[in-house]
Amino acid sequence: MDTWIHNDHCLMSLTAQVCLAQQHCKAGRLTGSEVTSSGRMITFILMVNRQGQTRLCRYYQPLKLSQRTALETDAVRCCLSRGRDQCSFVEYKDFKLVFRQYAALYIVAGVTDDENELSVYELLQNFVEVLDKYFSRVSELDIMFNLDRVHLILDEMVQNGHIVETNRSSVLAPLTALDKMANG
Repeated sequence: MDTWIHNDHCLMSLTAQVCLAQQHCKAGRLTGSEVTSSGRMITFILMVNRQGQTRLCRYYQPLKLSQRTALETDAVRCCLSRGRDQCSFVEYKDFKLVFRQYAALYIVAGVTDDENELSVYELLQNFVEVLDKYFSRVSELDIMFNLDRVHLILDEMVQNGHIVETNRSSVLAPLTALDKMANG
């Protein structure tokens, strides 16, 4: 499943956009700093249960611990208070919240105003599908007792606040190799 994102004047898959950027870099038309300084990014990803307890958090911009706590509390309260019939994109302070509910868990992503909400929404879906594939029907307990594995999966998909991989097999390949080494 490929993620589709809006790039300038056309809709293209994430894979196509990465290939295009690589071609521009090789041709000398685009430098690495231009690729990373686009302004579009995910600032944080949270996974919380219905009671508002944080099960996973990953920040891609530095924040003090007190600011993180306040941000998590406000963002989670904002998302939990919304009904099923309401939009999953919420403007919040100086960024947008994109969230999805899966059973008793909510996954919340904070993104910059320039980021495409639909691509992040699809990323959250893909993240849960990868977790389901790895854990064979993931549950809150799987996440709590295998937090290191969940972080590895998320780090394979998102680096420095940018989506880098959406292919399930590619995301799970390093974990599969680690599991083989541990069991072998």
